[in-house]
Amino acid sequence: MASTRPRLLLRGLSIGGIGPLDAAIAPGECLALSGPSGAGKTRLLRAIADLDPHGGECRLDDRPAAVFAAPAWRRAVAYLPAEPAWWADTPRDHLRTPDAPAGHDRLAALDLETAMLDRPLTQLSSGQRQRLALLRLLDGQPQVLLLDEPTANLDADNIARVEALVADYCAERDAACVWVSHDPGQRRRVAHRQLALDGRGRVTTCN
Repeated sequence: MASTRPRLLLRGLSIGGIGPLDAAIAPGECLALSGPSGAGKTRLLRAIADLDPHGGECRLDDRPAAVFAAPAWRRAVAYLPAEPAWWADTPRDHLRTPDAPAGHDRLAALDLETAMLDRPLTQLSSGQRQRLALLRLLDGQPQVLLLDEPTANLDADNIARVEALVADYCAERDAACVWVSHDPGQRRRVAHRQLALDGRGRVTTCN
């Protein structure tokens, strides 16, 4: 991690009886979030991304979310849902810089061919679309990654590729990451710290 100054600061974050969550996530740090299905992990990520009404405060580099225009906050604090949506025909249509060298490097890191960018999404497998959704997220150069089970439908090799790419991105960009995962092995691999939600939406520290 580049420094101990928080990249993302959460104070009293709560939504629908879930929380409150207090956390300071440093540049380059990954915080894992776990808990039973329905505990509220996704809702907390959506609250951090300011997609749903919530209580508490989120700050990026000590700037409150309230001073950002909503699109600017969501570009900087970027949310990858468990089932990403697509609104155009091909992956290329969703990318801002499809031909940038970094994009090609990330395609290779995820074992994806450049030609896939121009294929109809309906012709791609669910695993390919899932990895391309991560590529789309990183194309926006966010400062915080909010990842909701980003490897849930992938095999072991592609799980390793995603984990490595996220780690490299966070290290290179001093980005912070909140990673929701049901897999304890994955949480140990990717995270510097772990938090968990219990069945009542309360936050506990795992390590």
